[in-house]
This record gives sequence, structure tokens and C-alpha cells, in this order.
Amino acid sequence: MIDLELTPENRLVRDAARAFAEAEILPHIREWDERHETHLPTFRKMGEQGFLGAPIPERYGGGGMDYVSFGLLCEELERADTAFRVIMSVHVGLNSLTLLQWGNEDQKQRFLVPQARGEKLATFGLTEPGVGTDAAAIQTTARRDGDEYVLNGAKIWISLGDVADHFLVFATVDREKRHRGITAFIVERGMAGFSTSTLKGKLGINAGNTGQLFFDEVRVPVANRVGDEGEGFTIAMSAIDQGRFTVATGAVGLAGACLDASVKYAHERHTFGHEIGEHQLVKQMLAKMHQGIEAGRLLCLMAADLKNHGRRNTRETSLAKWFCTEHAVQSALDAIQIHGAYGYSNEYPVERYLRNSKAAVIYEGTSQLHTLIQADYLLGYREDRPLRCPPLPAQGFEPA
Repeated sequence: MIDLELTPENRLVRDAARAFAEAEILPHIREWDERHETHLPTFRKMGEQGFLGAPIPERYGGGGMDYVSFGLLCEELERADTAFRVIMSVHVGLNSLTLLQWGNEDQKQRFLVPQARGEKLATFGLTEPGVGTDAAAIQTTARRDGDEYVLNGAKIWISLGDVADHFLVFATVDREKRHRGITAFIVERGMAGFSTSTLKGKLGINAGNTGQLFFDEVRVPVANRVGDEGEGFTIAMSAIDQGRFTVATGAVGLAGACLDASVKYAHERHTFGHEIGEHQLVKQMLAKMHQGIEAGRLLCLMAADLKNHGRRNTRETSLAKWFCTEHAVQSALDAIQIHGAYGYSNEYPVERYLRNSKAAVIYEGTSQLHTLIQADYLLGYREDRPLRCPPLPAQGFEPA
């Protein structure tokens, strides 16, 4: 049974994250967003606070938090700005937790420990210029050559792509095998033939870096292969279950920011001699925002509880991601409507919230994909089978 009462540790994490956001992010985020500036010193401060290793065991340099705390951390960071939740998704969820689950001890010491301590930034590279949802069709190749693999290809829409140090990337050793040929590798910045660039002209998340990765005869040691040849697709899908959780919890925070801004403005703005909050249709929009936030948070808590007990949660995490991200977009639209013409300018933050909200209904599986996932479960076309991977220890990830 899920315990809906937050523990003292959960509250401490939530309060610390909110205090950090109010001190380090909110006073500057409008400027960073306007300048499209990825403010790396703030990422370093997040590392100093222990955020970048939040759910990683203490023996690997992390904080040993449970998933409820991790979710609250993501919620509070995205309440300030999506860019600072994104780093939790790619650095922690998609990369570090995947290394914890799939990496060998040497890889954990070389890569996971400095990542958990915030000394190195990490990201995840699956999407390609011609390949998105159909991950089994990736074109980046890996050719075995003695004690090395030679990688060729490109990745796109990679968060932190032009600033990260470590890259968990996926390439195929045999295209004819489709998903059974995909293999995972850790690529390090500075490897010969490996380069990155920043994508320009994004609609939102302008305070976060999004880039491209290029592999031109990049030699990667066999020691940097994660798992066995052909296990990459399974590794990627297990990683995405972690990433989707962070996106869902972050979306709850974004919707909460929309509600906070709208309630404040509803008291400040007067029409026809009354606060606009007294008008029935404004009340309706505020109430629906609140309803979705509470429902979304419960879905996230359900997924967190399964994760804390080391149980498969693909269905529950998919549902949370789908619902919460769609609700965040609608909350941002309604927040702009409540603000009227002011909501259409960056004088108020709701304009930024709308731009930021749209990405999350695309990445980590589009809303359309999650619709199909949920329908397939209902129809019996899809069922959860045990993953062929080492289980994460339950509750804080420390063995009993």
C-alpha cells in the first residue's frame, strides 16, 4: 500500500530544493532564457548540494535518496525552470541510474562516482536525425576492432550535448538484427573523432543546452561497453523508465508554477470593479489546474513506490508521464489566458512556462506513443515481462 505521508527526509529535500531554486535560479532565469544561456556555475552548485547524485548510493558518491525524494527534487527544480529539471533527467535518470543498474564495478568507479559527486556532467544519446520513436532503427554503427569498437554516425536533440563530459550512447553492431544488434557505450569528451555542437532556434528550454553528437571513426575501448553486445535496446528502455519518471514529476512542478502565478495575478488584476479571481470562468481554470496537479502527483507517487520496491513500473511511469506533461501544457495555456495580454509577453513567467512545457509531450516518448502503450496494456497486446537486467536495490538503492 502506498503511504501518501511524506517523511521528514522527503520534506527536507523538497524544502532544500525550493530554497535553492529561489536563491540561485529564479532571480536570473528571465535573463538566462532571453540570452539562451546555459549557466554552468548553477549546475556546479547543484552538484555541491548533492542534487546530481540524489538517488545514487552513498558508496558511489550519491545521496541515497528514495524515489519520492528524487521526484520532489525534480518537481521543485522545474517549478523554477525546466532546464534545471532536464539535467536531473539526463545526467541522473538516463545516465547515472543506468550505470548503477548495468555498469560493472570499474565503470561505476570511473564514471558513476564523479557524476554523482557533480564533478562530471553526463548525458544520454539515442535519438538520431532520422530516428526518434523507432529506436530499433538507429543508424550509428559500432565495429569491433580488437580491444576497441569504432563508432560512426550522429545523434541529435541531446540535452547537455555540447557541455557534457560523459555520453551513454547507443550504436548497432548489426543493422539487420534491428533492436537485437544495439549496444551501449560510454563515450568520453576528448576521444579522437568525437565532436559536438549546439542546436539553435529552439522554441523553449532556452536556459538549457541541446546539441548534436558526431562520431567519425571514434575508437571506444571494450572496457567502455555497458552490458553485452546486443543488450543496448534493453538497457535504453530501462533507462527511459527512469527518465520518464523525472519528466512526469517535473511537469507537476511546471503546472504548479502556472497555478501559483495565476492565483497571484487573479488577486492583483481587477475588472468591472472586482478581482478577476471572483469571475467564475477564471475560478474554473484555476480549479482544473489544481485538480490535475493533485492527480498527477498521485500517479508519480504510485510509480515512485514501485521503484522504491524494485518492481517493474513501465506502465505506471508511462501513464504518469503522459498525464502530467499534457496537463502542464494545458495549465500553461490557461495561465496565459488568465493573464490576458500580459501573459503573451515575457514580463510575466507564464509565457516561458508555455514554451518550456511543449517539449515534454515530445521527448521521452510522444503523447501518441504513450496513448498506444496504455491501450496495448488494456487490450492485452502488451504485458510486462521481467527485464533481463540486474535489479536496483530497493528503497534508497542500498542492499538490505
